[in-house]
Amino acid sequence: MPGAGDESGSRRAAGPKFWRQVVERLSTALMVIGPTGRIDAVNPAAERLLGRTATAVRGKDAHDLLHRDAAGGTLPREQCPLLRALAGKSAARGDGDSCLRGDGRLVTISWSASPLVDDGSFKGMAVLLTDGGGDPGARREGAAYTSALEDLNERLTLVAEITDVLGQTLETDEALARLGRLLVPRLADWTAVDLRTGSGRIHRVAVTGPAGRDAALEGGRERLPEAGEGERDWSPLVQVLNGGDPVRQGVPEMAAAAPPGSALAAVHSDFLRTVHATSAITVPLGSGPERQITGALTVVRTDPAHPFDDADLGVVSDIGRRVGLVIDNARRFGRQRAVAEAMQRNLLAPLPQPGRLRLAARYQPAPVGSQVGGDWYDAFELKDGTLALVIGDVVGHDLTAAAGMAQLHGILRSLAWDRSGPPGTVVDRLDDAMPAITTVPMATLVLARVEGHPDTGPWTLRWTSAGHPPPLLLTPGGHARYLEAGQGLLLGAHHGGGESRPTATQPLPPGSTLLLYTDGLIEIPGSDLDTGMSRLRRHALDLAHAPLDTLCDQLLARMPPGSTDDVALLALRLPEL
Repeated sequence: MPGAGDESGSRRAAGPKFWRQVVERLSTALMVIGPTGRIDAVNPAAERLLGRTATAVRGKDAHDLLHRDAAGGTLPREQCPLLRALAGKSAARGDGDSCLRGDGRLVTISWSASPLVDDGSFKGMAVLLTDGGGDPGARREGAAYTSALEDLNERLTLVAEITDVLGQTLETDEALARLGRLLVPRLADWTAVDLRTGSGRIHRVAVTGPAGRDAALEGGRERLPEAGEGERDWSPLVQVLNGGDPVRQGVPEMAAAAPPGSALAAVHSDFLRTVHATSAITVPLGSGPERQITGALTVVRTDPAHPFDDADLGVVSDIGRRVGLVIDNARRFGRQRAVAEAMQRNLLAPLPQPGRLRLAARYQPAPVGSQVGGDWYDAFELKDGTLALVIGDVVGHDLTAAAGMAQLHGILRSLAWDRSGPPGTVVDRLDDAMPAITTVPMATLVLARVEGHPDTGPWTLRWTSAGHPPPLLLTPGGHARYLEAGQGLLLGAHHGGGESRPTATQPLPPGSTLLLYTDGLIEIPGSDLDTGMSRLRRHALDLAHAPLDTLCDQLLARMPPGSTDDVALLALRLPEL
């Protein structure tokens, strides 16, 4: 038999509407159990069937209390199919099981269990119980109620899954692709999504059918008739996009429809005809009290024996509201991301090319759907002609982080330009000034000086690191090592009055290559930092003799999938003498 969590949790999972529709009118016995196998609630019909009051069973382990073999003996828990269904969070049925009534008699039951899900979280199971020894009519009635419960729970689960899955992305196209995969074939045979564009037209952006996305039915951009302009336009799509209520159509409505009154209506009519629709629902994609209409969702069934009903209309309308909210959020995020990325790229100054020293750099934004961060690189000549190199990362992933990067970029240039002191001293001054003249709470960076004649050398690297990943030095002969020295506290954690930041020194052999990078190049979700650093070292060695631009491009191309961070990369190559 089954199991459940705390009473309040299951009641929240079911919800008032659930109990009104399923429990209060249900003459079939219903028991709600939670994830641990304990009974949360039973309805009056279950009390009569089991000969036990709701108070007497609430909180008890359902299997231990009720489940028996044909002789009345207890059954091992591992032999209970309902407990297995509970553990797997899956629907299940059973016939001919024996339950122990409160008066000591055994009753033969048939049961059907459906998972209860709330906001993507598993809350337990709803179990319908029917007297397996009763008359055929009662068994048929129980089967009908079972089917009704399963249909309702499937709708509730679908809405919860859509809310959960769409909430995991901030990229519109990916959200719509996920939506299509959730709706087809569980709720519909075809779906179509139309969105308003910035130009005021309607764009059919996603059509999903039995075989997945159908690009041949996507891509149209048509003008939406204004309210009043298309008064004779029967199209549900036009009505919904102009602020009308959701529309459900069956075969009679489609057959009696007037000819399309606009190009947009014609597109929708052609779609319904092409997919052989026999039933369709069109709902707005909108959110908020002012009901801003972002677009429309159309779902289609092609089996005349299985048309959409009023319950389906309510479910699809709810889905439309939720999808509209996701798209609104994605568009707002996209605008912010575009501003941050443009600002970040514009602040990355062109690289100098002093003498025979060669520099190359790359900035790669985080993947679409992730936020832009505060990664940056810089290279500039100091007042004494020495080349300065910087790689940095402001903590955060938003427009504020990008703005903080701009502040540090300018201040560091000013502090470093006319001072011949070691890099550690310059970064100490930056750390002291940061709270007073920037909004940056914390950051990491490497500041390095490449000392020596730009054409003939010899060259020496002097650097300090404020909590940043170490530079990687590739030297002739196939050697590569991380420069671990020069490590100090990250910016924002240095409170002054203590020891000065260290400055490390390393000779740079002719023909060597130095790589400065941000952690997005070595940190991949699900992988530890040592693995990422080993991977970068291996790929860098493979590419050590490639042109500098090729090396940078290939290091980015060879990153494994899954990164959610942006990447800055700065490479220096010394000439061979």
